Amino acid sequence: MKIFRRIILFILIVCIIIVSYFLVDGYILYKESITEKSLEDRISEIRSNESFTSISEVPSYYKDAVVSIEDHRFYSHFGVDIIATSRAMLDNILSFKMKGGGSSITQQVAKNLCFTQEKTLTRKVAELFVVFELEKTYEKDEILEIYINNMYFGHGYYNIHDAAYGYYEKAPADLDLYQATLLAGVPNAPSAYAPTVNMKLAEERQRQVLDAMVKYNTLSIEDADKIKDMQVTK
Repeated sequence: MKIFRRIILFILIVCIIIVSYFLVDGYILYKESITEKSLEDRISEIRSNESFTSISEVPSYYKDAVVSIEDHRFYSHFGVDIIATSRAMLDNILSFKMKGGGSSITQQVAKNLCFTQEKTLTRKVAELFVVFELEKTYEKDEILEIYINNMYFGHGYYNIHDAAYGYYEKAPADLDLYQATLLAGVPNAPSAYAPTVNMKLAEERQRQVLDAMVKYNTLSIEDADKIKDMQVTK
């Protein structure tokens, strides 16, 4: 029994040391990033872009589509979806790979604002410090606003304004339900889901968006079915 307790104690100590290492390393990376350019300056740059689109200028169903497919607990969590993150971590452990996944909208904003796309534990920890700063400083709709103005939609379009005009020759406010739900799915994998790359894959992703909206009560089954019927008849 004493040996067993010592083993458990040893494992706990090792875990504490490892966690402490990554916390310190992540904090250093976070400080380096915001010292180079503050979070406020990064967001000000995005807002000063002539293509910037206010959250009030996009249809409500586009917002619903983005939140439903990307982070349905966005308005209720503190910046990190513990349930989604836990599932992703378990998947990473079982596959012996750092595949990512489970990132909230706030985490994606933090990553795109301050870091590269490199999937390392240190970067993920540094990302969390930015997440907490974002959630402390900005309202949820402001964070979502930055998200739609700083995501890649494929074909050289880096925000919803350019994507709406580029793919459909219209302002974001004028996107119909079909167009809005299709674009909501693109940033997950623009190299695959961009309409100009593979419309079949884009519409498969769109069906996932529609199903998520129905699941989380932001779209009726009837309206979702109408969009799916449009895919068949287009």
